[in-house]
Amino acid sequence: MKKVEDYVRTIPDFPEPGIMFRDVTSVLADADGLELAINEMQKLVGDPDDVDVIVGLESRGFIFGMPLAYNLHKPFVLVRKKGKLPCETIEQTYDLEYGSATIEMHKDSIKPGQKVVVVDDLIATGGTVAAAVKLIEKLGGTVEKCVFLMELAGLNGREKLEGYDVASVISYEGK
Repeated sequence: MKKVEDYVRTIPDFPEPGIMFRDVTSVLADADGLELAINEMQKLVGDPDDVDVIVGLESRGFIFGMPLAYNLHKPFVLVRKKGKLPCETIEQTYDLEYGSATIEMHKDSIKPGQKVVVVDDLIATGGTVAAAVKLIEKLGGTVEKCVFLMELAGLNGREKLEGYDVASVISYEGK
């Protein structure tokens, strides 16, 4: 039986020499790979009674979070880049390697006390997901778990999520 990592295409030296790029599009392009990825991520979510809301980060967190929300019969909330949501929002700015970025959520998307699972395709440095966690907590939600398809362990993203339950289907040692 194949594992999810069997569907991940690795592209050496992209976007620069020395980087091993882990391409999620090869998982999405194969029906068996996609089904396996969603099933494995759903196992990491755990008991559906311990979750009120699934939150997905733009954009691949939408791809993986939405089927999880559907399967678990939970609402799905978007975290988007600044300026993309039409209603009143809250925002969080975070540092990038060169500069900064801002993400937003609708102000009414999380209710106080709701138990939230955050979903994305990849945890690398952890900056985006840490910013999303701050947004959820500003709205009164409790982050129960952060679930990823892939983790680049060499970039130490878990350090930014210390104290949170972080799980990934695949962990790559390098960058």
